[in-house]
Amino acid sequence: MKFAHLVEINDPLNPLIDPLSREQLWRGLVLRAETPTAFVPYLDRCTILEKSEQSVSRELHYGDLVVRDRVTFLPQEQVVYHVPPQKDIPESRLTMTIEEPEPNIFFVRFEYDDGAGEVEDTAQAFYNDFRRSAYTESDIDTIRTIREMAEDGRLEQAR
Repeated sequence: MKFAHLVEINDPLNPLIDPLSREQLWRGLVLRAETPTAFVPYLDRCTILEKSEQSVSRELHYGDLVVRDRVTFLPQEQVVYHVPPQKDIPESRLTMTIEEPEPNIFFVRFEYDDGAGEVEDTAQAFYNDFRRSAYTESDIDTIRTIREMAEDGRLEQAR
């Protein structure tokens, strides 16, 4: 299944939302990779296996399920999560791209690819609709958490 959607970051028509700078948004997206427990409530823990300016390799623990992945960074533009195939988990990818159609008007494009073909039976279509909805809600929560971090000044000390 391939799925993509946009989340608006700065809306100049909504004075109730404090705008985020590209730097704040970027720091928040990096923190999502480096400290995912702050963003994913059902994640028990994350162990960083390797870290550089360009990437981080992680081990994510969800109860008894352990998932290894690698996150790569294209500074100020894109974060790519790659889960290689492991045990019963197929290869998948999540790409988060900062888009700026006008100065200081930001969106984040979330693109999911689970490597499966686009052919769906009725049960698979139902399951994929559920996943799309869950991904969208999770991504909105990610931006909400980044906003809260910015309001609390927690994005000023991050990379």
